[in-house]
Amino acid sequence: MGFEHRCVAHAAPVDSMRSVCWKGPPMSLVLLDAEPPVATLTLNHDEKRNALSCALISELTEALAICREREVRSVVLRARKGVKVWSAGHDISELPKNGRDPLAYNDPLEQAIRAVREHPAPVIAMVEGSVWGGACELVICCDLAIAAPTATFALTPARLGVPYNAAGVLRIMNEVDLSTVKEMFFTGRPISAERALASEVINHLVPAEELESFTYEMAGAITQMSPLSIAVAKEQIRLLSDARPLSPEAFERIQGMRRTVYDSGDYREGIRAFMEKRPPRWTGR
Repeated sequence: MGFEHRCVAHAAPVDSMRSVCWKGPPMSLVLLDAEPPVATLTLNHDEKRNALSCALISELTEALAICREREVRSVVLRARKGVKVWSAGHDISELPKNGRDPLAYNDPLEQAIRAVREHPAPVIAMVEGSVWGGACELVICCDLAIAAPTATFALTPARLGVPYNAAGVLRIMNEVDLSTVKEMFFTGRPISAERALASEVINHLVPAEELESFTYEMAGAITQMSPLSIAVAKEQIRLLSDARPLSPEAFERIQGMRRTVYDSGDYREGIRAFMEKRPPRWTGR
């Protein structure tokens, strides 16, 4: 049975998301079709190119909580069929403009990524169209990613003057070839689906006409395995991949460098330029 479900009473609490960005009545920005053992979460805000707004992310985490309740064994995260943009990334209009960290621990995007990584069932990103900014990290943090040849991937903080957070950089470094990570962060240019496959951004590249059948065949294969064994393996992989020691001094240095960026005139100029649809005028200050 397919349905669009937004019942707060049925969803398990997800961190402090409600206090951060719960906006009241459901808006169907994420469609949930949950008929165990497989669930589909469809990004459904074409007018904003599926930008990862506070409201959309709230619905995404709610949907994952329902999937957990229903003991779904695999989850497919997708956009509508045939889209040109899978997701435009973080909703720039919601970035803070007052010197506050734009990607702090309780940022909605951070909470969505944690919800995906900590979800007990594997989450498969099914991608066609372009993927930008924070949405690129969201795809990388899914357990598997399967893409059509139309898919491209771009990390865009340098286009906006935004200091990416240490957790996000480390997560991307854990999954993607380091030389590709540097190129993506330094240039902001999209990489092709073929390059994404070679750099381990995605697991499989398949023809567009085979994308759905290939993805759901893999989702179905996962459901035939032991769900407890998979959940334990997924959590072990998450914990072990995060097990990199960082001294307090190094952490404080990273935060201090990031603070220099989000306190800068360039940060304010980057957001203004984006909203005004013009090239930014960088000063380096």
